[in-house]
Amino acid sequence: MEQFSGKTVFPGIAWGKACVLVKQALAIDTSPSSDPDGEWKAFTSSIKTADDQLEELYEKTKKEVGEEEALIVDVQRMMLQDDDFLEGVENLVRNGSSRAAAAVDRMGKEFYEQFAALEDPYMRARASDIADIARRLTAILTGTDTAFSLTKPSVVIAEDLSPSDTLAMDKKLIRAFVTRQGSTNSHTAILARILKIPSIVQASVPLNKNFEGKAAAVDGHTGILYLEPDAETEKNLKKQEETDRAEEKSLEVLKGLPTVTKSGKKIELAANIGGVEDLQAVLDNDAEGIGLFRSEFLYMGRNDYPGEEEQFAAYKAAAEALKGKRVVIRTLDIGADKQAEYFGLPEEENPALGYRAIRICLDRTEMFKTQLRALYRAAAFGKVAVMFPMITSVWELRRCKELAAEAKKELTDKGISAGELELGIMVETPAAALCTEELAKEAAFFSVGTNDLTQYTLAIDRQNAHLEKYLDTHHPALLKLLGMIAENAHKAGIWAGICGELAADGTMTKTFLSMGYDELSVSPSFILGLRKQIREMA
Repeated sequence: MEQFSGKTVFPGIAWGKACVLVKQALAIDTSPSSDPDGEWKAFTSSIKTADDQLEELYEKTKKEVGEEEALIVDVQRMMLQDDDFLEGVENLVRNGSSRAAAAVDRMGKEFYEQFAALEDPYMRARASDIADIARRLTAILTGTDTAFSLTKPSVVIAEDLSPSDTLAMDKKLIRAFVTRQGSTNSHTAILARILKIPSIVQASVPLNKNFEGKAAAVDGHTGILYLEPDAETEKNLKKQEETDRAEEKSLEVLKGLPTVTKSGKKIELAANIGGVEDLQAVLDNDAEGIGLFRSEFLYMGRNDYPGEEEQFAAYKAAAEALKGKRVVIRTLDIGADKQAEYFGLPEEENPALGYRAIRICLDRTEMFKTQLRALYRAAAFGKVAVMFPMITSVWELRRCKELAAEAKKELTDKGISAGELELGIMVETPAAALCTEELAKEAAFFSVGTNDLTQYTLAIDRQNAHLEKYLDTHHPALLKLLGMIAENAHKAGIWAGICGELAADGTMTKTFLSMGYDELSVSPSFILGLRKQIREMA
């Protein structure tokens, strides 16, 4: 038996045959070409083929995993239209007599190095996407089949996994992920948590040994990979597996029960979703509402803004499905890592701090009011609340409320039925947190986006693996802000919730309750586990 340790991404026990993913080397002809027109034609054809492949992968991911995760693919599709990349390849092909595959390989490496050297963590993180899309194009041009498919239940072992590697695999055959690189906040790690796949990153396993086909077991609780585990190890792992199954079964009986502590403190457990496709998961996991409906996904993967009718249909579906439970819909939060080419957003050195979310909506008021009208119409079919993202000042919230009033009046003037909306804000910047006493006089509620609040408070990009040891989600500064937000909300008589990933951190649940938070909104799969924990609290 051999064993290798790493960092746990998702707990649990997994069994399977070791399947080592080693990326195939691409044979690239670097000799000069005498047919630049032919090479350019081959390149433009490869762009079309890659886009078709990615569109198919997008639809597959959206169906099997979810719309938010499918956006990883959409980002790569947009890279196929990058003017600088296209012009660089064209120059090498037409003026440098380079073959198309060699030109793509060269430009891919140049862009990768440029992005990997940038100071901004978000832009640096795009380097892996560039490498991924360049490899896809080069494979098409060289006629190389780089598809990696599983044929049996497998523990996938790799140096690292790109987004498209992970998304293309048959999820039914993946028993576990083990990678030598990666971080607990990578795309693959997030996917593993959503799919509940035991996973380990930064594992010490060497890839120069022949592990292929060997019996493998992963203990996601301790972060250990066992190859050809001995009888005693198998016995211990099976015992843990039985414990996990019993725990899962015990959660089923909690459906329909209130989320309340033994002392009578009640808290609402809501779900985060990316679109109407996720509504069944909300119902299956007995969520007490929707605490975050990410409306921006209605705007992605298309060529123009969604119309009022299309948006109304989506919001109405959520309101009706929840049958009177609150549905909190976040208004458009595009920009930063969520892009749509037709918006024509400027390139920015630091997009996470740039032109995004409410800053766009307050400039493009007709687009914003289209969404607000759809929201008011949906509110006639259920309990709908709206929260505005990236609010940092009271004047922004007041302007949002003015535009909301205009949108509602436009409906009533036309005799169109409109319901009532709770108008609240996401608190996701230190500026907003420090101004909650003033903002509480204007907002109907606060919902804390802990992902951004943590990044902005600590000045750390959570996607940057190099900074992982500095990313302290329990940092005293963050806890002080969280306590202040809840306190100021209750002083003003409004409710406060948390919809960021930290809401699912069981080690923080007691702290959040003691702070007085009224709602926690998490991925649907976490609902019942948190309910059990809360019901067992004094």
